[in-house]
Amino acid sequence: MNQKLFDLPADKVAPRLLGQWLCRRFPDGQVRKYRIIEVEAYVGEKDRACHAFHGLTERTAVMYGPSGHWYVYLIYGMYYMLNLVTAPAGEPQAVLFRAVEGIEGPGRLTRELQIDKQLNGQPASQASGLWLEIGPPLRWQKIQHLPRVGVDYAGEWKDKLLRFRVKDED
Repeated sequence: MNQKLFDLPADKVAPRLLGQWLCRRFPDGQVRKYRIIEVEAYVGEKDRACHAFHGLTERTAVMYGPSGHWYVYLIYGMYYMLNLVTAPAGEPQAVLFRAVEGIEGPGRLTRELQIDKQLNGQPASQASGLWLEIGPPLRWQKIQHLPRVGVDYAGEWKDKLLRFRVKDED
C-alpha cells in the first residue's frame, strides 16, 4: 500500500488512481485485477457534494479516520458505493470508484466485485480482500477532467471538474 499517496487530498489522489489496479480476492480464493478507468474526488467539509459537508456522523466517521481505508455505503437501498479515504486523519476526503475496464457504473462495480458494507472501514490491503496495486502514473494528456455525476444539489460544486476518466484510445 502506498500510504504517502493516500495521505494527499482526494483531488490529487483520484487522477493518480487511473490506470492502476483494483484487486479483489473473492470468497472462493480467486483473485482478479481490474484496471481503474473512472473515479470522482470528494474534498471534505467545504464540498457540498461530499458526505462530510454535514460534518461527523456515524456514516461519515470512516472518512475522518486514517487514509487508505475503504468507505462503503448503501444508496437508494440497493447499491453499494466504494470509496477510498484520502488526506490525513481529521480531513474527511474520499475517492469514489466509478468504473473499471469492463464494468461501468459504481453500483455495477460493487455488485460484480461482491463489495458490501463489510468492507467499510477496512484497510485497502490484501488482508481485507480488496486492495490497490499502484504503478507509474498515467500522463496527464490521457486523463479527462469532467464534472461529477448526480450531484445537482451541490450548487457550484456540481460543476467542479472532480471526475477523472481515462481518455478513450482513438
